[in-house]
Amino acid sequence: MRSRDTIDEAPAAPPPAAEDAARQAWLRARRRRIWQRRLLPPLGILAALALWWAIVIGLHVQTFIAPSPLLVLDTMIAKRGVLWANVLPTALEAGGGFLLGNLGAVLLATLFVHQPRLRATLFPVVLAINGIPTVAKAPILVLILGNGIEPRLTISALVCFFPTLVNMVRGLEAVPPQAMDLMRVLSASRSEIFWRLRLFTALPYLFSALRISASLAVIGAVVGEWIGTTQGVGALIIQAMYDFDSPLMYAAILLSAMLSGAFFLVVVAVERMTPHWQPQERHEP
Repeated sequence: MRSRDTIDEAPAAPPPAAEDAARQAWLRARRRRIWQRRLLPPLGILAALALWWAIVIGLHVQTFIAPSPLLVLDTMIAKRGVLWANVLPTALEAGGGFLLGNLGAVLLATLFVHQPRLRATLFPVVLAINGIPTVAKAPILVLILGNGIEPRLTISALVCFFPTLVNMVRGLEAVPPQAMDLMRVLSASRSEIFWRLRLFTALPYLFSALRISASLAVIGAVVGEWIGTTQGVGALIIQAMYDFDSPLMYAAILLSAMLSGAFFLVVVAVERMTPHWQPQERHEP
């Protein structure tokens, strides 16, 4: 007869076959989701280009109305020097506006959360400014700031400002009550609560806003280039439209879309490298 100590020291039984099969199924489903995230976006872009080509060729659309994707690609290759010379100013304006607009939104959101009366006073003003169409702000800013890079930076910053402000305020206020009570019991100061609790809670909201701002920054820069400048993707679009150079105009539009996509991917990469307060949910098969 085996002793009790011998029984206690016996090795644990191997995991059941059902649990191993479930784990393997979960791993297969996870790999399938990863490949879907990698393959479906390029397939969607290729499908959109194929539909564009089919409509242009099938309906015999004139070139000055809508050139084929192949003609636009040839134009992007043949006039790459002109396109590259104009995309650099737009990228600089969009990047500067993205940083300025989002930084200002984060600072003002922090002030709004800690000063409710100031928030009630200034938020209607911010909302009214955001309600002015971007094409209406552009000439006003050109008159005030001149024809330099300043009005285009300002327009790009303004279009990024409001979405980030709203999301950041909501994120800073989304602190779990239990966590807030714990910080108060520990006699944490207002700054400690902000840096150690509110900021990490607001990160998912902030990155959601930054994804939107990544595209809006390029849009603001392009709109700003429609008035008072001869450089940039926006100015190139206007010039190509007046010259009835439809392939060049479409090439510039595609280039601005690619620039927006690049900004978006940068935000996604930074988000993946940033620790989150809220753990990611595990997706079961």
